[in-house]
Amino acid sequence: MTDSAALDDPQSTFSGTREVDPRYRLDEAALDAWMTANVAGYVGPLTVRQFKGGQSNPTYELTTPTAAYVLRRKPPGTLLPSAHAVDREFTVISALHAEGFPVARAHALCTDEDVIGSIFYVMDKVEGRVLWDLKLPGMTPDQRRAIYDTQVDTLAALHRFEPDAIGLSDYGKPGNYFARQVARWTKQYQASETHPIPDMDRLIAFLPPGLPPEGPTRIVHGDFRLDNMILAPDAPEVRAVLDWELSTLGDPMADFSYLLIAWAIPATLRNGLAGADLKALGIPSVEETVARYVDKTGSPPPANLDWLFAYNLFRLAAICQGIAGRVRDGTAASAHARTMAAQVEPLAAGAWSFAKKAGA
Repeated sequence: MTDSAALDDPQSTFSGTREVDPRYRLDEAALDAWMTANVAGYVGPLTVRQFKGGQSNPTYELTTPTAAYVLRRKPPGTLLPSAHAVDREFTVISALHAEGFPVARAHALCTDEDVIGSIFYVMDKVEGRVLWDLKLPGMTPDQRRAIYDTQVDTLAALHRFEPDAIGLSDYGKPGNYFARQVARWTKQYQASETHPIPDMDRLIAFLPPGLPPEGPTRIVHGDFRLDNMILAPDAPEVRAVLDWELSTLGDPMADFSYLLIAWAIPATLRNGLAGADLKALGIPSVEETVARYVDKTGSPPPANLDWLFAYNLFRLAAICQGIAGRVRDGTAASAHARTMAAQVEPLAAGAWSFAKKAGA
């Protein structure tokens, strides 16, 4: 997702923790009692801080003298339908952890909103690096390439799972994935619309008739990108994939094409590569990335990338519009939410430019 080029040091801006935002304070005594009853081996006292990164579900670091945990909760207040589904996150990471896929070990889900004010779950804190700038400053070309390769390999490993085989057959609806997603994000955008954006209206009309051919049903992360992974401190090894809020069953090409839009976003932004000297940096090209993914999954290469890029940027614009609606309503979870909200129109314009390449 894009952000302001003014954030000169995204690593320090987004990494680490801060004091808990007063809007998202927890009843620490109630949480301590719940942890004692529901998390095996938990022993207080408990220290609570809030992670800086993320605009969606408030996320907290829970520290005790002997262990560290992470708590993910729904934001309090009125929310868009189907948004902030932390219970679904708990389900999918529990299933994937059991299969050896790199996710944090989930301990328990709390559906009793009286404990801290909204539902939440607790998982282990995984130590390592979260890399926020896709240019990977300070690294060698070989180090960059190794990280990009492991990123693609991890996504391919996710897409090789048969949902039925790992207990996730009912995690989403099979078939018609892109049609359902376009309808979903259209609805979400319209529910949080703050002012008319002509490019979004054009995209809402353009996308449904051009749907790509249907792919296999797999687990789709929904927000698979480098800064949603924890890497080992000193190796190109993914220790945990984070932020499964948008995951479902669907077409794996949605995840893969979403990963590829980094190559279409200007390199002046921390999550863009367009215009960067990829060869000098050691970062694989789009073509090399596609070839590696195809080799690891055995799937055909993506058809009509322009439509897929238009769809992905439209979806990001709809997500940012949801954040804009929450800024308006006072429920946004991050200091950077206003910056995110300001991205709706640029994302819509970018999506429409790809739509035109796709025949609009």
